[in-house]
Amino acid sequence: MIEENVKKLLKEIPEVNPFGEKVTLVAAVKLQTADNVNCAICGGVSDIGDNHVQEFRENYAKINGNPRRHFIGHLQTNKIKYLLGKVDLYHSVDRYNLAEELSRRGATAGLKSNILIQINIGNEETKGGFSIEEAENAYKKISAMPALNVEGLMAMLPFCDDEARLRRLAKAMREKFDELNGKGASLKYLSMGMSGDWRLCIEEGSNMIRLGTAIFGERKYNK
Repeated sequence: MIEENVKKLLKEIPEVNPFGEKVTLVAAVKLQTADNVNCAICGGVSDIGDNHVQEFRENYAKINGNPRRHFIGHLQTNKIKYLLGKVDLYHSVDRYNLAEELSRRGATAGLKSNILIQINIGNEETKGGFSIEEAENAYKKISAMPALNVEGLMAMLPFCDDEARLRRLAKAMREKFDELNGKGASLKYLSMGMSGDWRLCIEEGSNMIRLGTAIFGERKYNK
């Protein structure tokens, strides 16, 4: 079933967004067994994203096919040591002290970390990230830190049924992405879109989506 879900999605997801950029599917593997993740890889997934450090560590050596590894969950600074050198892209750099610690540890180890700056586009108290108004200053400050390579922005749209509002927020993210690039940044990725809203996000300019439920089905939190 997982393989079939992936194959179906890969047919549905456009190869490029309206801006002509390749769309990357990241399989969100929270609470999944290594066998389930490997099924998704067999279906055609080339990028996988972990939410929890412990699961990342437990499954790391059990994953087949050498997929590109993403960390997409909230990251505590004291857990960076378990990920450094193993994660290809950190999506959730949502505060300065996390960026500073990634920079410090990377510089000490002689490793450069690729990161996305998380924007709290809906100004939600339950989510981390910089406000859209802070995005430019956050980019300037974080991109100046050693051993970090800022490759883009990440956002999670609010859970709501107001499509017009969601489109406004997604459009604002794309505009900020383009604005920063127009001012000399070299951002490649706008990571925005999950199982419930990925189509809308791609239409508004996302080029990286993070899908879990659409691939693996509803998560069972009582494991």
